Amino acid sequence: MAKKIYIENNCDIEIEKDCVKVNGKKVAEDEKKEDESWEQVALKIRNSFLQKHLKRQYENTIVLTGAGSSFNIGTGDKKGKLMWGLWEEAVKQFSYHKLKIFCEEINFKTIEDESNTTDLEKLLTHAQFYQFVNGTSKADDMIAQLKKMVKENCTLKLPSDNPHSIFLRKLVSKKMKYARPKIFTLNYDTLFEQAAEQNGFMVIDGFSFNYPRKFKGTNFDLDVVTRITNKNVLEDNFVPNVVHIYKPHGSINWKEDNEDVVIGNGTNESLMIYPSSNKYESSYQQPFFEMMSRFQQETRAKNTLLIIIGYSFGDAHINAMIYEALSVNSSITIIFVAPDVHDESKYDKLRNAVLQTGNVIMTDQTFKDFVDTYPYSEIYAQSILEDQNE
Repeated sequence: MAKKIYIENNCDIEIEKDCVKVNGKKVAEDEKKEDESWEQVALKIRNSFLQKHLKRQYENTIVLTGAGSSFNIGTGDKKGKLMWGLWEEAVKQFSYHKLKIFCEEINFKTIEDESNTTDLEKLLTHAQFYQFVNGTSKADDMIAQLKKMVKENCTLKLPSDNPHSIFLRKLVSKKMKYARPKIFTLNYDTLFEQAAEQNGFMVIDGFSFNYPRKFKGTNFDLDVVTRITNKNVLEDNFVPNVVHIYKPHGSINWKEDNEDVVIGNGTNESLMIYPSSNKYESSYQQPFFEMMSRFQQETRAKNTLLIIIGYSFGDAHINAMIYEALSVNSSITIIFVAPDVHDESKYDKLRNAVLQTGNVIMTDQTFKDFVDTYPYSEIYAQSILEDQNE
């Protein structure tokens, strides 16, 4: 069965059992080495096409990540899960029988049978709406338990061998004259923050540098420089290895302290937009609104690269901003990364954008595979060689 692993305007790469097709034409037999499979040939061609886009000098590089960048990352038995994995965990913790009774109590009609996955997002949306209409009810306890379960499963520890650290090192390797790389992660976990800490990177996340770390939107406008002063020179040098991290759905280590939002480990009541269809409404509250506004602002910037990784287009507000950027910003390039790009029943609107705009690329890869493909800048690679030779 044919499988498309790369799609852009007027170009696609397709793997079949005994050949590879580029734009519908078979790759010549002599392009395949004796010890290569056709899949390896296809991946080699795909990587060369993809790297042509990634090696361009973009003035603004932003990354939007969803659950796919945390999936199966962690230590021991606790690793990142997708939505179906959270449902399996709910069944494991509370039993299918108990969840079914809960669904009956709140009149949730679309619970699947025990052998299939129920949409936890729809269930939580319905439960919270039921709670809003009926006030305090017997549903409260299960809603609280489900939210606690989600938080516990998003409290992850970054392993020593992880793609997040490599990705950050590659992102910050571009020329200092360009804007700092910005990561918008919809995940509640702190894997990117842990990666930055492990590698000695500085993070600008909207929170103050003094304790307690309070959120203030204007903190995103700050930067870090080294002041060099002598008799003849007074100049600012931008400190390398600085990255912006935005969390539009909140984080396991955010909490409300009176009227402030602060970072605090061991937080019982984390400030998170839990998976539900009313995420759209929740995102108009602070600090979520600030994060969303920044995303819209960045996607409108000149000569922008937007990399979307492991995001299933489940947030209507963010989706609207992505497609608006395509309509108003002719200089934006979007690279969409997901391991199910080959499934032609998914991402219809994005597939149409590939044809209509000419600046959307879709690549069938996991987060780790994409990180391996992502190139270091030549300047950064040269500095590594110089360090090794010293």
